[in-house]
Amino acid sequence: MDDNVGRLLDFLEQSGLAQNTIVIYTSDQGFFLGDHNWFDKRFMYEESLRMPFLVRYPGKIKPGTVNDAMALNVDFAPTFLEYAGLPVPADMQGRSLVPLLSGKKPKGWRTSMYYRYYHYPQDHRVQPHYGVRTERYKLIYFNKIDEWELFDLKKDPHELKSVYASLTYAGTVKKLKTELVRQRQQLNDHDQFADGPPK
Repeated sequence: MDDNVGRLLDFLEQSGLAQNTIVIYTSDQGFFLGDHNWFDKRFMYEESLRMPFLVRYPGKIKPGTVNDAMALNVDFAPTFLEYAGLPVPADMQGRSLVPLLSGKKPKGWRTSMYYRYYHYPQDHRVQPHYGVRTERYKLIYFNKIDEWELFDLKKDPHELKSVYASLTYAGTVKKLKTELVRQRQQLNDHDQFADGPPK
């Protein structure tokens, strides 16, 4: 992979195309290799939730730039459209990453994200769940079995111990459930409410 990415970049340089070509390296979600006693992916845990996203655009993106703002794969299409000089349809989810790639963080940029997995029991046998992740916390709800998990990613970055039942986090749980409902409504993801809204 490294060799062939290098060959591609070398060709762009040698052919004079590099200055006007955006090269993006990303991938599918991560894979569990025994983490959380699981093999495969689809769960909302960090190993599977995070994705690489590297961009090279000479003259537009400063080499070595890093931005820790929350980016989602639904941001890809608006980003590509903006770079191409095309309008972003109003009904498209996501926001252009162009400001982030230039080293800025726009006012009002997202501080939380929504996740949902629903394909069960076929193929992967991963329990359906949805949740919300902020910069520090992650709340997960397994809606078919009515099971909650909360992780403090600062104190427990490997998500080894749910603190959902801890009274210390009662206020955090309340805030995250409110944010979870807000995200679901914003994204018009209502069909799972047949199982009851988050309690």
